[in-house]
Amino acid sequence: MRVIDNHEAIGTKGGVHLSEASARDFFELLKPRVMSLVVFTGLAGMVLAPGHIHPFIGFIAILCIAVGAGASGALNMWYDADIDAVMTRTANRPIPAGKILPQEALAFGLILSAFSVCILGLVVNWLSAGLLAFTIFFYAVIYTMWLKRSTPQNIVIGGAAGAFPPMIGWACVTNGVAVESIVLFLITFLWTPAHFWALALFKMREYGAVGVPMLPNVSGEATTKNQIVIYAVLTAIIGVVPTALGFSSTVYGVIAAALGLGFIWYSLGVHRMPEGDEKMVPAKKLFAFSILYLFAIFSALMIDHLIATLWLTSGKVV
Repeated sequence: MRVIDNHEAIGTKGGVHLSEASARDFFELLKPRVMSLVVFTGLAGMVLAPGHIHPFIGFIAILCIAVGAGASGALNMWYDADIDAVMTRTANRPIPAGKILPQEALAFGLILSAFSVCILGLVVNWLSAGLLAFTIFFYAVIYTMWLKRSTPQNIVIGGAAGAFPPMIGWACVTNGVAVESIVLFLITFLWTPAHFWALALFKMREYGAVGVPMLPNVSGEATTKNQIVIYAVLTAIIGVVPTALGFSSTVYGVIAAALGLGFIWYSLGVHRMPEGDEKMVPAKKLFAFSILYLFAIFSALMIDHLIATLWLTSGKVV
């Protein structure tokens, strides 16, 4: 475990201790990889929503969703700095690496949270701003401060935070919530457990070392593998629901079904993996494929919608 020395990378100005963090260090606090997924699914919600939004307003909306997601990441890193310092996956994050002070990360996260919610409400609408505020609260407080360290179902319940962006994007355009936006929410919500438990399997010892009750540590590998398959099947089913409900085409449905079968295939590979396997290759493959799956499914939804819109505006019958 790396102990953060308060004198490392910290200067004094006017009697106040300040870190000498770079803009890049603060950018890393935003969890840019997670942010990219949030922005992408939020954009999908905006594209798929009925109606129109001015491109500039749409840009502001996406920017606010991105900043709100980054604020959640900064608050998460502030609270989890103690366990981040122990896990190899997170030990080089700005706070455990001694680049940014915890109180700076907290202030940064709170300021960005308030900024993103207020601007979204003032420029777009207050429903989308309220959903963004609830998302930040859910991730930073409900998941990070409560669920993560208290229950092996942390990912199942906490996954809601990462599933709200398409609903926020939809609300930015329509100022409402619809069945379609709930389906978009469910796609990410049901996808999250299999995605994250695959990671938890090959990082099981590290989670055990910091006392985070991830499912593999609490219930064992066998139970985790069973749950991964169940959620993979549920994800595959919800992936084709847009076609069943009539807001995407049969072509999309075929693509979604193929992606869903791939998800199930990789989950079955994890299920067949010998218990205690040190290499965890099937789990790593599922983790990688799950990221591809989510980007592909939302890409297919947007492309399908844009093609249908072009056909309609050109006077053709879909």
